Amino acid sequence: MDILDIRLLLDFGLMVLIWIVQLVIYPGLCYYKNEDLGKWHKIYTQRIGVIVGPLMIAQLFVAALQLWQTQNLYTWGSIIVVLITWILTFLIFVPLHNSIKPDETCEEITSSLVKKNWWRTFFWSILFLGSLIFKISDYNF
Repeated sequence: MDILDIRLLLDFGLMVLIWIVQLVIYPGLCYYKNEDLGKWHKIYTQRIGVIVGPLMIAQLFVAALQLWQTQNLYTWGSIIVVLITWILTFLIFVPLHNSIKPDETCEEITSSLVKKNWWRTFFWSILFLGSLIFKISDYNF
């Protein structure tokens, strides 16, 4: 398995994960009672962090390694989009999740999460599509 295969798997994993979060997990928060929502949200963020954290670190490492090995449109564009996902995650989503209060309604919580999360969904989807096209085409663009 070469670095491009590893990258493709990481990008695919993060894309699938973000679409599940966007279409299932965030909207699913509305099925909890308000008194349980705050408790579950805290558990959810800890558990999802164990999955997302290593994937994001590995994706950043592999993207940086690819850029170090070869500088082209794919590697430069890729590292920029990976950094954008990091910025969105740590400057917007971590504080947003940390600001959720146990007494907030699901509508208050999910409205902001879902609207803003479309950006990460878009960027992780673009990363996967870029890696897939790069892998399939064998074109060094």
